Amino acid sequence: MSHHPNQFDLFRTRRFLPLFITQFFGAFNDNLLKNAVVVLISFHGMQLLGLSPQLMVQLAAALFILPFFLFSASSGQLCEKYDKAAVARLVKQVEIAIMLVAALGFWLHNGAILMGTIFLMGMHSTLFGPLKFSVLPQYLRPEELVGGNGLIEMGTFVSIILGQVAGTVLVNADPGRISIIVALLACAVAGYLAARAMPPAPPAAAALAIDWHFARQTWRIIGQAKQNRPVWLALLGISWFWFLGAIYLSKLPSFAADVLGGDASVYTLLMTLFSIGVGIGSMLCEKLSGNKLELGLVPFGSIGLCVFGIDLYFATPAHAASVIDWLAFAGSAGSWRLMADLTLIGIFGGLYIVPLYALVQSRAEPAFRSRAIAANNILNSLFMVLSAVFAAVMASLGVSIPSVLLIAALLNLLVAAYIYSLLPEFTMRFLVWLATHTLYRVRHEGLEQIPEQGGCVLVCNHVSFMDALILAGAVRRPIRFVMDHQIFKVPLLNFVFRTARAIPIAPAKEDPDAKRRAFDSVAEALAAGELVCIFPEGKITHDGMINPFRPGIEEIIARTPVPVVPLALCGMWGSFFSRRYGPAMLSMPRRIWSRIALKAGAAVPATEVTAAALQQRVAALRGDWR
Repeated sequence: MSHHPNQFDLFRTRRFLPLFITQFFGAFNDNLLKNAVVVLISFHGMQLLGLSPQLMVQLAAALFILPFFLFSASSGQLCEKYDKAAVARLVKQVEIAIMLVAALGFWLHNGAILMGTIFLMGMHSTLFGPLKFSVLPQYLRPEELVGGNGLIEMGTFVSIILGQVAGTVLVNADPGRISIIVALLACAVAGYLAARAMPPAPPAAAALAIDWHFARQTWRIIGQAKQNRPVWLALLGISWFWFLGAIYLSKLPSFAADVLGGDASVYTLLMTLFSIGVGIGSMLCEKLSGNKLELGLVPFGSIGLCVFGIDLYFATPAHAASVIDWLAFAGSAGSWRLMADLTLIGIFGGLYIVPLYALVQSRAEPAFRSRAIAANNILNSLFMVLSAVFAAVMASLGVSIPSVLLIAALLNLLVAAYIYSLLPEFTMRFLVWLATHTLYRVRHEGLEQIPEQGGCVLVCNHVSFMDALILAGAVRRPIRFVMDHQIFKVPLLNFVFRTARAIPIAPAKEDPDAKRRAFDSVAEALAAGELVCIFPEGKITHDGMINPFRPGIEEIIARTPVPVVPLALCGMWGSFFSRRYGPAMLSMPRRIWSRIALKAGAAVPATEVTAAALQQRVAALRGDWR
């Protein structure tokens, strides 16, 4: 049986595994250190300047976030100017030094030293953050990018929960702190050894002059990021996710103890479910997106975050039980609905966040990619601070924890609607993804024949009103469709076609100016290196057979010589959107989630393009399957 490549195959490559291990141990050490210090403050009487335990915990969180504001701009520049693998090795050497200082702090039970190491680990994460995401497009092929991001997100959240649990267990189990010291140093060394195995990642802007003035450079990279509208809105969307995540993570301890009446093990269970959910959602992205950047998953994720965030409020019991452990909680009435809600919030969060990271990586200019990620880290930190302010305001107003979580879910609905109104491509892709994944099961054959870049024309048989959406959902690159102006005006589909910048065309006898404008637009698109698709039959088939290809394709290629890739849609004849049973979309649907196929043939050089030859190629691809 042949093996179908999937995202887990990346673990077998040097292009990915060392980076994953380096990131995993770095995130694990961050949380191991932070949680161990929090436990020492909260339960073992560690003091600093006479501050209360609550203020010390808040100070620790602030010290970890502060470096993201101070050093993100410099970090982004360093990752552009130097080999990222070399930067990773340097950062991991710094981590070993930080862990030696932390070891001294644990040995002496010194709050000042440990608080300082939390700040230093925040600096470590600030330096590594732009690197881990900006290096992925250098290491991975385009079809691997979503899967790679999914694994990185999964690994991050798993390492977070493991680090938090380990920090609590090791500090409580070993009063001498030897085990926590050994664990911190071992993880730092393991991360360094993994970084040494990372392949070279040449600099994207070796001539960049680094500006160490953090305030000026921070404003500069944020201003540059705003110039790329899709990237900027993706950064805002990612930061909003961290706003929501910070609310859940900050409220879960009190939610578990005060609302559910649970002990620390209940909090650990809820955190584990949430983190596992994010990991599952992150890994599902590759499967649901078909190995390509699928922005349609972002609104899908938003909807899930809202629905299950709202349901969490109604699943929460009105009165807290007496103090119970996780086993008693899991066995209590109604707890499974609440646990399912938290897990599903995590899953839909993963579906939401991974495509946004992939969008930033794929659409930011390569020479600015690391700085775009640095801008993302700055915005993430800002939104997390705003999240803390929001939570504090809600607490001062006496708003209950379940109500705070409900308000956050409702705010997510408003923020998502606002972002998607600014960039309709998200909504358009969601409609395409929904249509192509609920109505049909699409098998793809030979789509690698479509070039990854450069001007190219796709030609395909025309069977139904859904044909363009099927192609848009299957092909990795954005497509400019040339389509009949009447189909272009179909309600709902019109939104999709306008957002995808489709090119409406009318017959010359009906509107010669419209036809001329369409051919001009096609020529401009191809000259700009875009992908254009036409249906050379000029109309939807009435009998399931391929109508003669019109000579317009020859005129297009004569004007702008580019390769032509033949496509064949198979299985659409007889669908609700075809004309097999009379006018399309007027008869009762006869099948749902039916199997169809989209096949691609070898690209035809411009010098060999004729309408008749292309028709023969499409017919051969389709075969007897209509």
